[in-house]
Amino acid sequence: MSVKVLNGKRFAQMVIQGANHLSNNAKIVDALNVFPVPDGDTGTNMNLSITSGAKEVRNNVSEHIGKVGSALAKGLLMGARGNSGVILSQLFRGFSKHIESKETITSQDFAEALEAGVQTAYKAVMKPVEGTILTVAKDAAKKAVSVAKNEDDIIVLMEETLKEAIASLKRTPDLLPVLKEVGVVDSGGQGLVYIYEGFLAELKGQRIEDIVSTTSMNELVNAEHHKGVQAHMNTEDIEFGYCTEFMVRFEAEKLPFTEENFRNDLSQYGDSLLVIADEELVKVHIHAEQPGDVLTYAQGYGSLINMKIENMREQHSNLLFEEESYATPTIAPEVKKKREKFGIIAVAMGEGISELFKSIGAKAVIEGGQTMNPSTEDILKAIEDVYADNVIILPNNSNIVMAAKQAAEVAEQNVVVVESKTVPQGMAAILAFNPIGELTENEATMKEALKSVKTGQITFAVRDTNIDGIEIQKNDFMGIADGKIVITSKDKKQAAKDLLDTMMDEEAEILTVIYGEDVAEDEVEALVEELEQAYPDAEVEVHNGKQPLYSYIFSIE
Repeated sequence: MSVKVLNGKRFAQMVIQGANHLSNNAKIVDALNVFPVPDGDTGTNMNLSITSGAKEVRNNVSEHIGKVGSALAKGLLMGARGNSGVILSQLFRGFSKHIESKETITSQDFAEALEAGVQTAYKAVMKPVEGTILTVAKDAAKKAVSVAKNEDDIIVLMEETLKEAIASLKRTPDLLPVLKEVGVVDSGGQGLVYIYEGFLAELKGQRIEDIVSTTSMNELVNAEHHKGVQAHMNTEDIEFGYCTEFMVRFEAEKLPFTEENFRNDLSQYGDSLLVIADEELVKVHIHAEQPGDVLTYAQGYGSLINMKIENMREQHSNLLFEEESYATPTIAPEVKKKREKFGIIAVAMGEGISELFKSIGAKAVIEGGQTMNPSTEDILKAIEDVYADNVIILPNNSNIVMAAKQAAEVAEQNVVVVESKTVPQGMAAILAFNPIGELTENEATMKEALKSVKTGQITFAVRDTNIDGIEIQKNDFMGIADGKIVITSKDKKQAAKDLLDTMMDEEAEILTVIYGEDVAEDEVEALVEELEQAYPDAEVEVHNGKQPLYSYIFSIE
């Protein structure tokens, strides 16, 4: 059995098999995370990312492999979570761009596409680290290019590519000392190997149980309708009064369709715009004041089908009169609001931390952190929701920075990412914000503020390990100073005191204590009393962050 030419449908099945195989093994990938804190999420992030890509592929299956590749890239982009997910999306973004004009590809095309993906991914990472998924992808692609010079069977090519990926994965501890110290291979690289194993299984006709659920275009539109009706508003405040939905079946003799141009042109007619396209048609949902203008414009691309227009003012009046919700999904009328000059978005976990960010100026807080990284799409939605000309994003976690940057590149507004890696850094940055300043000025000032704060964290170990010469046993409390584990203790309070002993100095003026959901009030009161005695020259502030996983987060300024 051999495969000399790969078409879109076969490649789509490879993607689905790769996604399935990673999904089946996501927990294994999670377990390979280097640090013993309970944030094993590489497998989860990669699984969510590739699953999003596979769903888009399912909805856009075509004989044309370039079109399937474009669907994969789009799905991965919108679903990318965490550094691993963003890098994965970049690998296949470059891959898909290389084949976008091809109906079928050969072994050489496939190898060159893998290489193009590696180049795109490396460009996306500010400081590439070897011994990671990047290295595994690079080594595998290099091998593929070499093999393709003399081999036209794509199955053989994939076999050799996978062999090199596995070999490269095994070498990752030699390139990244922390992997060797803990005794694991790179988790992101392992995730990529699982995807490649799924690719090869499909090429060989070996089935992996299909567990990926599909999401149709209708389901995506319906999701837009389940936001709930905003009953506490005046009907006259509805700016765009007609919920307009329709589909356009493309016709060759009419205007050529470009999704980006189509979406940009439609945006002038209203808001709540949703455009979802495949090679045959596009579905549109928009709140418009002149729906006829919208339909006239869209008709330039083809035939209008499945049209539905509802008067939202009438719906809202009926809602208020009947004082009850509609039994069927309805569009929530949107409150007219003034576009602000600035909008700050923070990412945080814990109800208390979220409220703290809002109290000091954040317009929106996205729920996310160590175990739950928001996707590019989550961040894009927040950018739209803040309704501002200039948006500043505070990721507050190193694993969210890349997704935030990716969202900033795609967004229509002026968006900058201030690369805060911790909650204290995010708070320092937002306090440095000047509402009457310019975007570039604020970006510089807030980035400088990141340097003014030190971050301490107390969490617990999920397994026995040894890092930087520190013996750590499962369930020990660990003290982390600016990302580095420095102390361990069986006792939570003692761990906090020992950590602060390593971080506090004569220049420390403010010590902020943010306690988590596992800390009782009497516990934090006892700790604060001892801290005030130990550091009489520092002002101690206390907040109930209600954050999971981290008993204490300390900010030292």
